Amino acid sequence: MTHPFRDRTAIVGLGATPYYKRGQSAPQTLEELVGKAILAALEDCGLTTKEVDGFAYFAGGFDTGTLMETLGIPEVRFSASLTGTGGGSAGCVGLAAAAIIAGQAEVVVCVGANQQGAQRFGTITSRYEATADNSFFAAAGLVGPGHMFALLARRHMHLYGTTRDQFADVALTFRRHALSNPAALMKKPLSRADYFNAPMLADPHCLFDFCLESDGAVAVIVTSAARARDLKQKPVSILASAQGGDKDWGRSIYWMNMPDESFASSGHRAVAKRLYALAGLGPESVDVAQIYDHFTSQVIMQLEDYGFCGKGEGGPFVASGAIAWPGGTIPVNTDGGQLSCAYVWGMTHVKEAVEQMRGVAANQIAGAQIALVTGGPSVIPVSALLLRN
Repeated sequence: MTHPFRDRTAIVGLGATPYYKRGQSAPQTLEELVGKAILAALEDCGLTTKEVDGFAYFAGGFDTGTLMETLGIPEVRFSASLTGTGGGSAGCVGLAAAAIIAGQAEVVVCVGANQQGAQRFGTITSRYEATADNSFFAAAGLVGPGHMFALLARRHMHLYGTTRDQFADVALTFRRHALSNPAALMKKPLSRADYFNAPMLADPHCLFDFCLESDGAVAVIVTSAARARDLKQKPVSILASAQGGDKDWGRSIYWMNMPDESFASSGHRAVAKRLYALAGLGPESVDVAQIYDHFTSQVIMQLEDYGFCGKGEGGPFVASGAIAWPGGTIPVNTDGGQLSCAYVWGMTHVKEAVEQMRGVAANQIAGAQIALVTGGPSVIPVSALLLRN
């Protein structure tokens, strides 16, 4: 198979606002957070707003015209957004790379941001318009993603013997990573007793199985490999990006008609297979993984889908310490992840992967050369990204 992405484009700029607990970013507006992240990313690589000619978004994007007016961007030749909410966070970088390879743009901004305010993502489905499809799950009291994914978690437990102790292993590992990351929101140590004493929000998910509610923005700048060589930062090469999913995953948490193997999964198996084929490598080549962790159970299922362990073996794998830093065979979410660092629709994972590849991460993996980033699990498309230094 040919490798259409490999080393033809690179991430050259990285910028972010501080992370805030939900509501604490006020009086800044969402557009202000986004603008600050973009300007920081451009300064990081030595480019200016005059050189930006593309935007690649995910999760409800932003208004390109407004950003152009606000930032003084003279012309845009490419503007596109993946569907699928946080499932597209890794894929938006691939979207930018594809635009550059196709000659549609030269300098593309990828940006994601949260400012939840009064809106609580944990109950978002309760505010959906009443339809025949939505009535199916609303009548069962499934008011948010945590309830939906709890069903998948319980099925994985039933089929493979996965335990809440193993969910706790994920939460405790990422909290330890966060404690040594100055940017992380969570600074209080988490014990196993704390985990099991926490309120149950959606059985088997307790409080610490849920990601954080936070505000902030993260942006990266993507350009061609040739142009990247002349900029301020060492380029982080884009090896491959894939997005989509197979029909059995369907609408994921909004559709309960999948076969067992798909239902008790993260819906990433098809994307993972294509990602590795595009890159010409396998999971054994990955040195560090930034895995979308809106819920602990879905970290376990993604580890299986991306081939770091066998199907049904994710629970014992995390219990073994394999995902820990230091000492793990595949350190995961080295910044603390969305469970303990911050939740910005998956863009924090892109940021941490870039920093790992630059060798400047707070919890740096010595000698790391290849990083995996995943977006989702969510509705199709889910996505993934492979970067190398």
